Amino acid sequence: MGPEHVAYGMRASYGLPYVTQDLVIAWEREVASPTSGELTALAGVLWCSPSELLGKPRTLREHRIARGLAPEDVARVVGHDLAAYLRMEENDDWRGNDRQSAALAEMLGLSTPDFITVTGRDGKLAELLRSAVTTRWQAYVRPVGKMVPLDRRILEDALQGLHQDYQGQMTATLSWGGGTSDAGEAGRDFLDGIVELFWSRVRHGTG
Repeated sequence: MGPEHVAYGMRASYGLPYVTQDLVIAWEREVASPTSGELTALAGVLWCSPSELLGKPRTLREHRIARGLAPEDVARVVGHDLAAYLRMEENDDWRGNDRQSAALAEMLGLSTPDFITVTGRDGKLAELLRSAVTTRWQAYVRPVGKMVPLDRRILEDALQGLHQDYQGQMTATLSWGGGTSDAGEAGRDFLDGIVELFWSRVRHGTG
């Protein structure tokens, strides 16, 4: 189906008279993003589910759409009024207490890494992990554990392993005669990907 056929299907079958070929092309090129209703209609025209169009959900809105849920349903279950919940989706800024966060994770089927990302805690987690690998990792077991509900042994193994990897990489880079510039670059690369490395360690520990 070409963009013009998709646009026609959305106009004729889903009552969206403003959808044009140019708008569909803008979605394809990721210049614009469809709303929840538009995404549902687009999936219907293409005979697939909204989640197939999204790929791997990253934001709160994308996780909700991938589950086929209306914002009203999520807002009611987590205990937020609709307007407040929609603002959180729009700004990627989840604001909920522990009970509301648990309800959100259950309703959207969020894994722990997805939950940390959706609730905007990736930055704080990265900050803690960087400190853990560059100083004494033992001091960060409790702070990371408060953010990430993991078995303490798995958490300790992950932090210790990351610390050893980072320190070993820095030592090896210096010993190769690369100098402090190469060591600094290697260290920055490691720290930039620290969150992904952490989850990889956690999966290895729980596997």
